[in-house]
Amino acid sequence: MLKFHSEQGEISVSSAVFSNITGMAATNCFGVKGMAYRSMTDGLVHLLRREAMSKGVNVIYNEDESISIELHIIVENGVNIPAVCRSIMNEVRYVVNKNTGAEVRAVDVFVDSMIL
Repeated sequence: MLKFHSEQGEISVSSAVFSNITGMAATNCFGVKGMAYRSMTDGLVHLLRREAMSKGVNVIYNEDESISIELHIIVENGVNIPAVCRSIMNEVRYVVNKNTGAEVRAVDVFVDSMIL
């Protein structure tokens, strides 16, 4: 949980907010099929539905009150993976900062699968 203080009071932003904003920003980028989740039971990578995409996001709270974000995605076949990942990193950093005011230190993108 990240807390912001002002003269009017305190605002607390939960991990779920960051996860949902991150998931929406990432899946809106070109070439991204969706968020990914590796099942513990069968070990396979699954495409997450929109309502469960926060499972593909991990938010880490840093000591300097910034956050770091890890996200797991599935991309479409034939896309330039480095270009897609750069686009996601920029978009997530911008959208999270714009919507929450939190400083994003790092965005790490893991491409777990490619859909043919």
